[in-house]
Amino acid sequence: MTLEEAKRYLLRRAKALGLEAEVLFQEERELSLRAREGALEEIKEARQGGVGLRVLAEGRVGYAYTEELSEAALEWALAEARENALLSGKEGSLPEGRPLGGHDLLGEGLSAPLEAKKEAALALERTLREDPRTRTVLMGGYQEREVRVALASTRGAEGAFRTGLAGMGGSFVMGDGASLKQGWDFRLAKEFHALDPGRTALELREKTARLLNAKPLKTGRYRAYLEPKAMANLLAVFAQALSGKNALEGKSRLLGRIGERVASDLVTLVDDPTLERGLLSRPFDAEGTPARRTVVIEKGVFQTFLHNAETARALGQENTGHAHRRYRGTLDVAPSNLYLEPAGNLALREGVLITEFMGLHAGANPVSLDFSLQALGLWVEEGEARYAVENFAVAGNLLELLQAIEGLGDQLEWEVLGAAFGSPLVAVAELSFAGA
Repeated sequence: MTLEEAKRYLLRRAKALGLEAEVLFQEERELSLRAREGALEEIKEARQGGVGLRVLAEGRVGYAYTEELSEAALEWALAEARENALLSGKEGSLPEGRPLGGHDLLGEGLSAPLEAKKEAALALERTLREDPRTRTVLMGGYQEREVRVALASTRGAEGAFRTGLAGMGGSFVMGDGASLKQGWDFRLAKEFHALDPGRTALELREKTARLLNAKPLKTGRYRAYLEPKAMANLLAVFAQALSGKNALEGKSRLLGRIGERVASDLVTLVDDPTLERGLLSRPFDAEGTPARRTVVIEKGVFQTFLHNAETARALGQENTGHAHRRYRGTLDVAPSNLYLEPAGNLALREGVLITEFMGLHAGANPVSLDFSLQALGLWVEEGEARYAVENFAVAGNLLELLQAIEGLGDQLEWEVLGAAFGSPLVAVAELSFAGA
């Protein structure tokens, strides 16, 4: 069957069986080009997709999926979802829906010829090698991802959208004498023509070279400056405390704190899936709730969790339209474009400029929000980065860090870590550093 035929079939059969049903279709196409030593060593294109079902049977929720759109496969998925609902014992409901229309958030963004993408990958890898300090380039490459989503339900939801991303980056080693540093990074955009392989390679070289000849950092408490990439990584951990689902399960330190000050008054944290060129913008969530800008923390005061219909109802709060589901998975909550609003120019004083955290999954607890992370950085004096520092860890608690923010830069930069996380340069009054 075609997708449209499959949707209609499933909704018709669900109604005939006395079920409420939600049909989520997702299809992804990925292209990957890898260059090494002046030649393309890999060109890979892959597609995957399927239909995920969420059904309500006797007031209970069940899930199933199929990657085949034959009548037999759809019948199996519907029966499986119904059986899973009756066995689950988990009560639930499907929200009222509405026509959502079709949306193309990608346009001509990835439509450049394959030859142009090949040349971009080769140009980036070549520029990485041109620096005499480059010892080896492990990979220079280009990737793109196109996603198509369609949603329909027996409660009236109906909509579709297309989106995607293009990116360039590389992995390489630079050296100066006995000092070696490995660099790795990727630059993302909504369209191929917004990428610049030469500029990207130069930025990657510069950011890696500045970390050469690092000195050990002495243990102590210092003012900290977090570059956008480092702060985005912390926001990815903190985002789990903003989930209404985690709050409902007692896994958020923010539970019961709506209306309280939880951060510095400089902190305004926003999730906006409607950003015009947002990396992960979307017109509606996985339940068909229209996307809208949500202020999570405003001038330090906690305003709301991020919710789907189920968590909002359970906690007696407004649905923020943050339902997240893959066709193979169950209903969850997730941000889209979550960012810390810039607040103006930030002048550097003495302290440590943290460029990168490592071991985030092992060293940061999303429930307690405690962290102890290995990091790389630069020692700052009189407004200038004087030399690189290494062999140190940074420890603290994310809520305490947010409360200690004393300055924000004016330039927002983005990292995609499941969702898109944006931050300016951040100044924190004091953090604990364990070093030499």
